[in-house]
Amino acid sequence: MIKVAAFVFNAFGENSYVIYDESGEAILIDPGNYDADESAELTGFIEENGLKPVLVANTHAHVDHVLGVAFAKRKWGIPFALHEQDAVVLKSVRAYAPNYGFAAYDEPEINQWLVPGQPLKFGTSSLEVIFVPGHAPGHVAFYEAESKQLIAGDVLFRESIGRTDLPGGNHATLLRSIREKLFALPDDVKVFPGHGPSTTIGHEKKYNPFFRNSGPL
Repeated sequence: MIKVAAFVFNAFGENSYVIYDESGEAILIDPGNYDADESAELTGFIEENGLKPVLVANTHAHVDHVLGVAFAKRKWGIPFALHEQDAVVLKSVRAYAPNYGFAAYDEPEINQWLVPGQPLKFGTSSLEVIFVPGHAPGHVAFYEAESKQLIAGDVLFRESIGRTDLPGGNHATLLRSIREKLFALPDDVKVFPGHGPSTTIGHEKKYNPFFRNSGPL
C-alpha cells in the first residue's frame, strides 16, 4: 500500500508529493521546490526514509508545479513524465516565470508521456492515470485504488475547483472532468489537491458549491 508525503513549496503554497511503498521506491509528483531550503527539505525526507526516487510525474505543467522538476531529475537521475497535451504549457513557463519572481527557473526535458489507462508502476505498487482536463489541457490525476488515495493536482480542492482563466482552461470541461471521472470514485477516497488541505470525494459531492446545487451526482 502506498504512503503519501506532502510538502508545501514556493510562493504559491503549492503541494508537492512523494508517493512510496514498502519497497522504498518513490515517485515525485509536482515537485514545486524552488530555493535551497525547499530542495533540502525534500532531499532530507527522501534520504532519512531511505527512499529511491524512480520518476517525476506531473499532474500538469503550470509554473508552481514544475519549479523543482529539473532539480529532481539531476539529483536522482530520473525521467520526467507529463501528458502530451501539457507540453505546450510547460514550454510557456520559461517566458513568464521571471514575472513571478522565479528568474532561476530551469526548464526540464520531458522523457515520457503520461497515457491514461497505462499505470505508473513502481516498487510493488501502481498509480492509475486519469485524464481530467479543464484547468490545463493535459491535466491528469493519479489514483491508487487499494489505499483509496487520489493526487488531484489543481482540478479539485476542498470545497472549490481549479481556475479556468489560464490558457487552455475551460470551465465546462473542468466540471465535466470532475463529475464524470473523479466523482465516479468511492466517496471515501482521500483527495490530495495541488493547494490547500486534503478532502474526500464524498465531502466534495455534498459540500462543494460548484456541484451542491447542480442536481443528483
